[in-house]
Amino acid sequence: MGKKLDRVSSTLAGILRSRGMQGRLEEYRIFGQWEKTVGGLVASHARPTTMRGSKLFLTVDSPAWMQQLSLLKPEIIEKVNRGLGKDAVQDIALTLGEVPKAEHTPPAPRSFRAELTPDERTRIDDAVAEIRDPEVKAAFRRVMEKDVLSRKGNRI
Repeated sequence: MGKKLDRVSSTLAGILRSRGMQGRLEEYRIFGQWEKTVGGLVASHARPTTMRGSKLFLTVDSPAWMQQLSLLKPEIIEKVNRGLGKDAVQDIALTLGEVPKAEHTPPAPRSFRAELTPDERTRIDDAVAEIRDPEVKAAFRRVMEKDVLSRKGNRI
């Protein structure tokens, strides 16, 4: 089964590459990793809005933070590129605007949600064990977990 999954990941990578989307998809990981990459304090005052070429556009919530971030541009560029594993960002543009606050919603009570059994977790672990790429491996694991849970009647 591992070889089939490797072929699926290779096929997906090939499709993205052939359509010129693989690089852009990798670059847009910035949005999902923003807080982890720059830290909670910076992330609470600035959010990435778009990426054009090698320029990352950020919305910043106050003039004071715009000044601070303009001084920190080289460090932010280095952190973002390190997180991406390549030099995708060469410049940052700052715009004053509203930065949505991160919503921390409490987890839903677990009493009514089905859980994966140890046997189901083992089967999923075995199925993804041979996938080398950690992101592809994690994505397939999530898909498989959601599939098992949806069969149990959970809404995902």
